[in-house]
Amino acid sequence: MNIPFSPPYIDDDVIDEVVRTLKSGWITTGPKTIELENETAAYCNVEKALAVNSATSAIMLVLHWFGVTKGDEVIVPAYTYCATALAVMHVGAIPVMADAGEDFNIDPEKIRLAITQKTKAIITVDIGGWPCNYNAVYNIVNDAEVKKVFNPANVQQKNLGRILILDDAAHAFGAVYNNKVAGSYADMTVFSFHAVKNITTAEGGIICFNLPAPFNNAQLYATLRLWSLNGQTKDALSKSKGGGWKYDIVYPGFKMNMPDVLAAVGLVQMRKYKTTLLKERKRVFDFYTERLQPFSWALCPVGKNDTAESSYHLYALRIKNITEQQRDEIITAIALKGVAVNVHFIPLPLLSVFKEMGFETGQYPQSYSLYANEISLPVYPQLSNAQCKIVADAVISEVEKILKR
Repeated sequence: MNIPFSPPYIDDDVIDEVVRTLKSGWITTGPKTIELENETAAYCNVEKALAVNSATSAIMLVLHWFGVTKGDEVIVPAYTYCATALAVMHVGAIPVMADAGEDFNIDPEKIRLAITQKTKAIITVDIGGWPCNYNAVYNIVNDAEVKKVFNPANVQQKNLGRILILDDAAHAFGAVYNNKVAGSYADMTVFSFHAVKNITTAEGGIICFNLPAPFNNAQLYATLRLWSLNGQTKDALSKSKGGGWKYDIVYPGFKMNMPDVLAAVGLVQMRKYKTTLLKERKRVFDFYTERLQPFSWALCPVGKNDTAESSYHLYALRIKNITEQQRDEIITAIALKGVAVNVHFIPLPLLSVFKEMGFETGQYPQSYSLYANEISLPVYPQLSNAQCKIVADAVISEVEKILKR
């Protein structure tokens, strides 16, 4: 039996919705995209959410709006996917890396040490769907001494009066922190709807607006929506209506919109998410923990505690007392059994682009320590308990072989 790592959830309801959209004659940004935005905003308990073509684009759009530009610094985790830092570079700014804590997420104390007069934003990343320590992050940016260091360069930055907290919640749709759902605990939150995520639109992302007063989040949605459509005053659907062809370009914007044919995929999944898809992911996650926890070598990820609950995007298992080479051997052996596992993530300083910028792995020891013995197990609703057992047994078998050598 072959068990893939992360196939998309495509059922007949998704197919039917996509077919209806195709037959409607309208496949680019339009009513389905608006529906997806509205349902996302409702789920995340925010006023507005903006759908775009990727989470990377979403991060770039937010940073651009906040005026982050050449010479500015944005603090990012050393332990994340490259897109977090690349988005910073794409707006001309400098990514400043902070090491991880034991939970894979950015260490708040390392954030504090990385802040300078050039710091404009902090991008937190909820690795595997586990929320960062947002209480600690907010305490840092609201600290009187840190606020003194903040050097606002435009109206947006002056209105906020502190460093922006942008949550890269690519893994975290449905996660909970202090009784708040992801999307509603950072200033701005970006979700990914890429093919392997908990909800997918094949490719895509969405921005949740949660800025405090004096910001108007509905107004900000309208602004960024316009910017995501080349700065055009009318979208394609409005222009297609009789007599509605005239438009203006009022801002040198981007082409970052999400089309309806993709939004249709996510819309069906959104409507099943809380009642079915998230519960099934939790079932798989809990199955692995129950099966693996008895082994002394298994460092199992936390799914829930008194303050937070994961979105169960990944099962980031760590194996005690093994080397990176041994971890790689285990993965190869598991694959030969027909089970696909993965690693999340290669720390940024190990990647050529960032090495060439001068980042060194030795400066981020916790990130390397997490990476060297981590194996991500498949988590998705379609996995049966029987398949989960095959995955867990394959892991147990191959780890035990390595440890006995």
